[in-house]
Amino acid sequence: QLQFVESGGGLVHPGGSLRLSCVASGSSFASDAIGWFRQAPGKEREGISCVNRIGRAEYQDFVKGRFTISRDNDKNTVYLQMSDLKPEDTAVYYCAPVLVLANPRRTCIATEFLVGWDSWGKGTLVTVSS
Repeated sequence: QLQFVESGGGLVHPGGSLRLSCVASGSSFASDAIGWFRQAPGKEREGISCVNRIGRAEYQDFVKGRFTISRDNDKNTVYLQMSDLKPEDTAVYYCAPVLVLANPRRTCIATEFLVGWDSWGKGTLVTVSS
C-alpha cells in the first residue's frame, strides 16, 4: 500500500515561509507523479501543485510564483516550499499520487489525485495568521 507522511506545517505570519515534506513508502516513488492538496475548514479539498517523475511541475494559479514543488527520488520525498504565505493558505496540506497526461511531457494534473485513492495521510496543518 502506497502511503505518505506529511510534515513541516506550523503557524506563520502573513508573508512568512514554510517548507513541507511528503515522504512516500510502499511503492516505486521514482515512477510516481505526486501532488500537494489542501483542505480548509468547510471547503472541498483542492489541488495545489504536482510534480512528475522527472521533476516537471505544474501549479494552480493561486500559488504560482509563491510555491515551489520539488522531489528527491533518492529520499522518496516531495517538498513544497511556500513563501509569501497568506491567510487564505491556511489549511491542512496533504500529498497524494496524481494523474498524468498521455503526452510527451507526461504532464501531471495538479487537481486530480488517482482514481480510487483512499490512503490519505494525516496531513500537516499550516496556519497563516497575525
